[in-house]
Amino acid sequence: MRTSAQSKKRLLNHGIRPSLHRIAIMDYLMLNRTHPTSDTIFNDLNPKIPTLSKTTVYNTVKLLTERKAILSINIDEKNQRYDSNIEQHAHFRCKDCGVIYDIMIDELHVSYSEKGTEKFVITDTEISYKGFCEPCNPSN
Repeated sequence: MRTSAQSKKRLLNHGIRPSLHRIAIMDYLMLNRTHPTSDTIFNDLNPKIPTLSKTTVYNTVKLLTERKAILSINIDEKNQRYDSNIEQHAHFRCKDCGVIYDIMIDELHVSYSEKGTEKFVITDTEISYKGFCEPCNPSN
C-alpha cells in the first residue's frame, strides 16, 4: 500500500478529514521516523508544498495528537517531537548527537502505592531513556 493511501486510511480511522496538507504531513511522519519537530516538518515540506504554512503544520500535528493518530513526545527539553509509531514503545535520546530511537517493550507493568481509596485511570504513558548511542559512547 502506498504511503499516501496508508496516511489517508490512518486519518479516516482516527476521525480526521483527509486534506492535501494533512496527508502530506502524515506521509512525512510515516516516512521520516526521526521524531521531527513541527519546524522540521514545515521546513522539509514547504519547498514541495508552497501553500503550506507553519500554522497549518502546528494545527495538524495538534489534531493528529489529540485524535491519537500520532504521538507527541517530550524527550527533547527544547522541542516537542512527533512520532507516527503509535504502538506501545519507549524512546532513547542520545545526549551527544540528539538522535531519538524507538525502543520496543514487551509489556508495561504499572504499580502504585495505594493511598486511601484513590484509583487511577491511566490514559497515556511515555517512557524515555537518555544516554549515549553506540557511535557517541564515550567509552569507545
